[in-house]
Amino acid sequence: MLASEVSKDRRIIQCLCAIFWCLLSGGPIFGFAALKPVLIKEHIYEKACDISINSTDSVLSYGLNPDHFTPITSQLFNMMSTNEESPIAKCTAQDLKLNMMFTVGAVMTNVSALVIGRVLDIYGPRVCGMIGAVFLYLACFIFVFNKALSKVPMFDPYLIGYASMALGGPFAYISSFQLSNSFPQYSGSILAILTGAFDSSSAVFLFYRIFYNKSGGSFKLDKFFGIYLAVPVFITLAQILIMPGDSYKTSGDTTLCVDDGANRQEQDEENAHSDYNTSGRRDSIGDALKQPYATEGEVTLVEHSGGVFGILHGYSAQYQLKTPWFYLMCLFATIQMLRLNYFVATINTQYGYLFQSFAKADKLTRLFDIALPLGGVISIPFVGMFLDNCSTVLVLAVLLAVSLIIGVLGLLSNYIAAVVNVLMFVGYRPFFYTAVSDFCAKVFGFDTFGTVYGSIICISGIINFGQSLLDQATHNNFNMNPTPINIMLVIATVIIGLSTVGYTQHQAKLYRSRKLNQSHS
Repeated sequence: MLASEVSKDRRIIQCLCAIFWCLLSGGPIFGFAALKPVLIKEHIYEKACDISINSTDSVLSYGLNPDHFTPITSQLFNMMSTNEESPIAKCTAQDLKLNMMFTVGAVMTNVSALVIGRVLDIYGPRVCGMIGAVFLYLACFIFVFNKALSKVPMFDPYLIGYASMALGGPFAYISSFQLSNSFPQYSGSILAILTGAFDSSSAVFLFYRIFYNKSGGSFKLDKFFGIYLAVPVFITLAQILIMPGDSYKTSGDTTLCVDDGANRQEQDEENAHSDYNTSGRRDSIGDALKQPYATEGEVTLVEHSGGVFGILHGYSAQYQLKTPWFYLMCLFATIQMLRLNYFVATINTQYGYLFQSFAKADKLTRLFDIALPLGGVISIPFVGMFLDNCSTVLVLAVLLAVSLIIGVLGLLSNYIAAVVNVLMFVGYRPFFYTAVSDFCAKVFGFDTFGTVYGSIICISGIINFGQSLLDQATHNNFNMNPTPINIMLVIATVIIGLSTVGYTQHQAKLYRSRKLNQSHS
């Protein structure tokens, strides 16, 4: 369906509805750092603590050795149970189970990417959005009746409820991508606004925590999610009454890399492959992302990408998934995602150990809770300009450099360094996700974008279950000291990052040389 087939006013209302629900449901689970104190106050998973645990065991579980008590350390321990604003878990078992909620939620969000792309292609955005609403309904009902459901054997309402919320958000969010083609001349701006709304949705739990504290703890989970039910109700009504049943498409004459046939034939002969993307199936997500690139023009894109744009356009997804381009980006995305999610889940306990002050750690966490939703909104325009005007190799190099700076800052116990780390982190997160999608569009093309990008995010998400192992090692092997794990993650980032940047630079030079030879022949 083309935008010209629908009235302008209706398309404006559709965009506003999508922005609204993305703001409230796109990715609220990433506000876990703000929600965790509420869960602790509500005694979630507290039964996991051994009833015989004494104060010394509690101190040891947080890396505080009672043989080296100082007045400050004693105050810290007292604050563990008396801090009304941001308490910490009573034992290692409770802390691990709480963090597992976020781990599972983050994995579900990422793993669902590949499935959502297929659903969107086959059944359209309305069905995709309705599935998202169903998962959000499920999450709300589970949390509303969490006390009763917690008594059901082998049923964890908090884990399942959080996972359901993690699935509902991406279905609702990704179903709105196609709206970028509702106003083709503003497609890039619409995508940027939707992305900003997704990033800002982490503030949902921040506001909940504020209201919870102001209410003196009376605004419990069941009351909050009873109100939050309005969100899936709104999505349902909007999908039925307002939203399109079919995705908006780019015009049929929007083409890119039309002169790559000779190049693909040459590579096909070299690799004995004849598996181009000849199915004719249109990728809904790729088609939604295509228009901003098409307005720039192929010549500009090839020049600005440093020779990377179009390098695998026209090949089937099966072939693309077998190339080093895919392997390396998948590895790079995996290690970055692991670091990002590990930080979100454990920022308070990490800095509680580094500072040896839970008061300072709590203050930093509060800054993080506010900065995380703002970081995406503020950084998105700058990220867009950077991606538009810099080569892909430079983008990857900067991505790696910033990642390493964040990694090094995360090893320091200095409060100013920690503040800088948090501010860089909240800007880096949307930069990373946008850069990966930009890389996939430029290298793999738009016809297979949903499959390739979805596969990268899906595989990265599955491997992110390893975050729980990192968390366990921090608690049980390193006595809450986050430094060994963070050093290992930084080293892995250096190895994988340099390999990815090096390969991209080498292949870009070869591709530019090949294109130059073709132009002279």
